[in-house]
Amino acid sequence: MALKISKKCINCDMCEPECPNQAISYDGIITVIDPARCTECKGHYDTPTCIAVCPIDVIAVDPEHVETEEQLYDKFVALHGDLLISKSAP
Repeated sequence: MALKISKKCINCDMCEPECPNQAISYDGIITVIDPARCTECKGHYDTPTCIAVCPIDVIAVDPEHVETEEQLYDKFVALHGDLLISKSAP
Protein backbone atom coordinates (compact mmCIF):
# COMPACT_ATOMS: atom_id res chain seq x y z
CA MET A 1 0.00 0.00 0.00
CA ALA A 2 1.20 3.45 -0.72
CA LEU A 3 1.25 5.92 2.11
CA LYS A 4 -0.68 9.17 2.37
CA ILE A 5 -0.13 12.40 4.29
CA SER A 6 -3.23 13.82 5.97
CA LYS A 7 -4.38 17.42 5.70
CA LYS A 8 -3.12 17.96 9.25
CA CYS A 9 0.42 18.10 7.83
CA ILE A 10 2.35 21.19 8.93
CA ASN A 11 4.76 21.02 5.95
CA CYS A 12 7.80 20.76 8.21
CA ASP A 13 9.87 19.14 5.42
CA MET A 14 11.17 16.33 7.61
CA CYS A 15 9.89 13.53 5.37
CA GLU A 16 10.77 14.68 1.85
CA PRO A 17 14.57 14.38 2.13
CA GLU A 18 14.23 10.98 3.84
CA CYS A 19 12.29 9.31 1.01
CA PRO A 20 14.57 6.99 -1.00
CA ASN A 21 12.12 6.96 -3.91
CA GLN A 22 11.58 10.72 -4.26
CA ALA A 23 7.88 10.04 -3.77
CA ILE A 24 7.30 12.99 -1.43
CA SER A 25 6.92 16.57 -2.62
CA TYR A 26 5.27 19.84 -1.71
CA ASP A 27 2.47 20.74 -4.13
CA GLY A 28 2.20 24.38 -3.06
CA ILE A 29 -0.47 23.68 -0.46
CA ILE A 30 0.47 20.46 1.32
CA THR A 31 3.16 17.82 1.25
CA VAL A 32 1.99 14.79 -0.77
CA ILE A 33 3.15 11.26 -1.53
CA ASP A 34 3.09 9.99 -5.12
CA PRO A 35 1.55 6.50 -4.88
CA ALA A 36 3.30 5.48 -8.11
CA ARG A 37 6.69 5.96 -6.40
CA CYS A 38 5.88 4.98 -2.80
CA THR A 39 7.07 1.48 -1.86
CA GLU A 40 6.73 2.01 1.91
CA CYS A 41 10.54 1.83 1.77
CA LYS A 42 10.45 -1.86 0.74
CA GLY A 43 13.85 -2.70 -0.68
CA HIS A 44 15.47 0.11 1.30
CA TYR A 45 14.45 -0.09 4.97
CA ASP A 46 12.43 -2.26 7.34
CA THR A 47 9.91 0.52 8.02
CA PRO A 48 8.86 3.65 6.15
CA THR A 49 11.27 6.45 7.01
CA CYS A 50 8.69 9.18 6.46
CA ILE A 51 6.55 7.76 9.25
CA ALA A 52 9.57 7.48 11.52
CA VAL A 53 10.57 11.14 11.09
CA CYS A 54 7.11 12.74 11.06
CA PRO A 55 6.87 14.82 14.25
CA ILE A 56 3.06 14.90 14.31
CA ASP A 57 2.15 11.42 13.01
CA VAL A 58 0.12 12.40 9.95
CA ILE A 59 1.34 9.67 7.56
CA ALA A 60 -0.65 6.46 7.22
CA VAL A 61 -1.57 3.75 4.73
CA ASP A 62 -3.59 5.06 1.78
CA PRO A 63 -6.70 2.86 1.49
CA GLU A 64 -7.11 3.96 -2.13
CA HIS A 65 -3.77 2.35 -3.11
CA VAL A 66 -3.73 -1.13 -1.62
CA GLU A 67 -0.71 -3.20 -2.68
CA THR A 68 0.81 -6.49 -1.56
CA GLU A 69 4.37 -6.82 -0.30
CA GLU A 70 5.24 -8.36 -3.68
CA GLN A 71 3.73 -5.45 -5.60
CA LEU A 72 5.65 -2.96 -3.45
CA TYR A 73 8.91 -4.84 -4.08
CA ASP A 74 8.17 -5.04 -7.81
CA LYS A 75 7.69 -1.26 -7.80
CA PHE A 76 11.03 -0.91 -5.98
CA VAL A 77 12.73 -3.01 -8.69
CA ALA A 78 11.08 -0.94 -11.43
CA LEU A 79 12.32 2.27 -9.79
CA HIS A 80 15.77 1.06 -8.78
CA GLY A 81 16.62 -1.93 -10.98
CA ASP A 82 19.79 -0.23 -12.16
CA LEU A 83 20.90 0.06 -8.53
CA LEU A 84 20.41 -3.67 -8.02
CA ILE A 85 22.42 -4.50 -11.12
CA SER A 86 25.33 -2.26 -10.11
CA LYS A 87 25.43 -3.77 -6.60
CA SER A 88 25.64 -7.32 -7.98
CA ALA A 89 28.40 -6.52 -10.48
CA PRO A 90 31.93 -7.59 -9.42
